[in-house]
Amino acid sequence: MDKKRIVKDYELLPEEIIERVKAEYPYGFEDNLITFTNREGKKVSALPFETEKIYYLIRMTVLEARQIIEDDDDYDEDGTLRSDFSTDDEFDEEDSDDDSSY
Repeated sequence: MDKKRIVKDYELLPEEIIERVKAEYPYGFEDNLITFTNREGKKVSALPFETEKIYYLIRMTVLEARQIIEDDDDYDEDGTLRSDFSTDDEFDEEDSDDDSSY
């Protein structure tokens, strides 16, 4: 069975997914962005993130990726996830609020 594919803005993700994204990318997002062509034929940059059931492309530009990390208290001044950060692994993907698939 193919995974569901979702394109979503970072700020619209459920908090549980944001926590898992942070754990996956403890050194920030900027160096992990990819580009793809959306349904309208426009190039879009996004952060790939895969769970057991869903493949996310989290829309963000390089500047937004930097700003997210800079504004997030879970990251230190060097842009590295704090060592005391922990995730809640009790998230049920079936309950996530998806907005668009590709």
